[in-house]
Amino acid sequence: MKYLFIVATLFATYSFTTNYNTKPTLQMALLKYNGGGDWYSNPTSLPNLAKFCNENLGTDFVDDYATVEVGSAELFNHPFVHMTGHGNVVFSNAEAENLRMYLMGGGFLHVDDNFGIDPYIRVAMKKVFPDLEFIELPFEHEIYRQGFEFKNGLPKIHEHEGKSPQGFGIVYEGKIVCFYSYESDLGDGWEDQDVHKDPEDVRRKALQMGANIVRYAFER
Repeated sequence: MKYLFIVATLFATYSFTTNYNTKPTLQMALLKYNGGGDWYSNPTSLPNLAKFCNENLGTDFVDDYATVEVGSAELFNHPFVHMTGHGNVVFSNAEAENLRMYLMGGGFLHVDDNFGIDPYIRVAMKKVFPDLEFIELPFEHEIYRQGFEFKNGLPKIHEHEGKSPQGFGIVYEGKIVCFYSYESDLGDGWEDQDVHKDPEDVRRKALQMGANIVRYAFER
């Protein structure tokens, strides 16, 4: 219960404001998981997203991110956690329980498909919430209108198989606790420009959508 209180307090005390003297300092976190998937992909993405949010939302994220393991108590110190990769994801029973308690207590998980994670993350999150499913969010959902408007839902950053991007959510007690961006590859768009050579307008769309997710996580 102590850890649930930590997450709920971090969300409750934070507001999007330009009063830099009263805002707490927050840190984004990257989720480290087992199974062999490359959880460490896109090392420059979260620092760039944090900087973009600070400049455009008035947030006060520190420059670097924390790396937290699924089953660790440290998870509860970070109200916004990002997860990515191309391959396998495995949660132990204890890890699934820890992540479930984190999300039930107010935490938020953003899962970003880096091309190939889809069949594994669905199984892993079913272990976290056996009675819940990922549901596709309509284009009219408020997550696509948190300061930056995306009338057609998620932007397409990298083509891969050319499928249309989709945004899914796991809803617990009326609130999205996990947002899953599929076939969009937002994290690649957040990386330094010289990593993927994406045009600046494409990178900006990715960062704007990332900022929407962050703002939604704190204002839901």
